[in-house]
Amino acid sequence: MIHLKRNLASHILFFPKFYYGLAEFSKVAEMDWDKLRIFHAVADAGSLTHAGDTLHLSQSAVSRQVRALEESLNTTLFHRHARGLILTEQGELLFEATRSMSKRLDAAAARIRDSEEEVFGELRVTTTLGFGTLWLAPRLNKLYAQHPDLNIDLMLEEKVLDLPMREADAAIRMKEPSQADLIRKRLMSVRIRLFATPAYIEQHGTPESMEDLSDHRLIYQRTESIQVGASSSLTSELLTYDIPSRLTVNNYFGVLQTVLNDLGIGVLPDYVVEEYPHLVRILPDVESDEVPVYLAYPEELRHSKRIQAFRDFVQDEIVDYRKHLRELST
Repeated sequence: MIHLKRNLASHILFFPKFYYGLAEFSKVAEMDWDKLRIFHAVADAGSLTHAGDTLHLSQSAVSRQVRALEESLNTTLFHRHARGLILTEQGELLFEATRSMSKRLDAAAARIRDSEEEVFGELRVTTTLGFGTLWLAPRLNKLYAQHPDLNIDLMLEEKVLDLPMREADAAIRMKEPSQADLIRKRLMSVRIRLFATPAYIEQHGTPESMEDLSDHRLIYQRTESIQVGASSSLTSELLTYDIPSRLTVNNYFGVLQTVLNDLGIGVLPDYVVEEYPHLVRILPDVESDEVPVYLAYPEELRHSKRIQAFRDFVQDEIVDYRKHLRELST
């Protein structure tokens, strides 16, 4: 049974909100990891039964451990009701600490498992929903062909996850990362342009000027998007031309799907042309500034075999992507 005292001392500085008195800390320091591990599973699942299934323990055994933990802290960690369990304020504080500790332990275990010859284990990659679904995901079969024991956890969201705090292992971002303790590499640049299907153009005609857009439906990603400022700037400029019919979507994947179904003219990144070469570019002189695409990962993962494998894979795919674009343009 592993005592928490050593572990907690190394983590206290990371959880200022968890500080609620030296007396309480001395109680926490006496807890063992088994109880904290079970508490964490219950808090994560919101149910004694589901936590028991995960831990391979009976519901009664899980309940006894949680009650013992509450008694040792002299506090209530969960509100219990018919629909499940809800963390109390004190429970939220403890869950914040165990969640961060769990992430650190997982990261340490992954780094320890990194082999000199093999690439295996979990790699958490984050990028935007549009880039992840339209560019990255279709190529991952090549990465798995090279490294079948690698497990990718692909987190697609516009929110910029905190890599130094290990919310992800690697990120592909649409702007240069601001944190100083990250390794970053510029992969490529994209531009945001206007596209429509041949069927839409046949029915509604081709706009010859920005003013002509008022006769069409404009489909675009919401201008408050976090990562792609160039897209917002271009869209804001387009909207000055009094376009009465609009459709907004919160990611490029949704914009593309509506364009493919002939709903209007879409504001989309140029990399969609590779997978959908039948799309027609509208107003060829209209485009955004360059949008830089960066790969980033924490300095501490510089020698990770998983990171090296992913980095090499992405760089090779960028080379093939550029070659394919040149072929399409000739």
